[in-house]
Amino acid sequence: MAGVDLSIWIPIAGTWVLVIGTLAFAYWQLRQNQRLHSTSTLLDLRERYFSHRLRIARKSLSTWLLHPEGEEPDTWEVALFFELLGSLTRTGVLERRLVRNAFGTWITGYYTLITQPENRFERWRAESNDPLIFADFEWLAKQVIEYERRLAPAPDFDKSVLEEARYVLEGESRLNVAT
Repeated sequence: MAGVDLSIWIPIAGTWVLVIGTLAFAYWQLRQNQRLHSTSTLLDLRERYFSHRLRIARKSLSTWLLHPEGEEPDTWEVALFFELLGSLTRTGVLERRLVRNAFGTWITGYYTLITQPENRFERWRAESNDPLIFADFEWLAKQVIEYERRLAPAPDFDKSVLEEARYVLEGESRLNVAT
């Protein structure tokens, strides 16, 4: 039996190394493009969040959540915005870490006062017989809260979340919405 002919195997091995290297580079490049797209989308969403229309909705909802006298607001555009954010995050379009950094305070603030002392999401789901109402907003809020809980474990964490939520929404209720 003759020895291994290196003149055949070296080019084959080199070709495989080149193929694997090309695939690894293509994967890395795709991942970088996904991150850039996620960042670009998040920046667009931040601009939308600070738009005049959403500032009016934020002021209206936060005022009502802090002092829930009278009828509920007609528009829940802020919660719908967070629902969209949750959906985009849950499906991997947006990176969780970036969403937490860009919107975490507002997400937990609104979620906390929408669900405390009465969980309005649960009430709306029961009334409409639709278990998916604001499910992605709720999922996102729980992700952010759990992340914060891991960062700053404290025996009275839930109390501090409620206090922070009130503080955040008090600021929201004082938004200047004049054009």
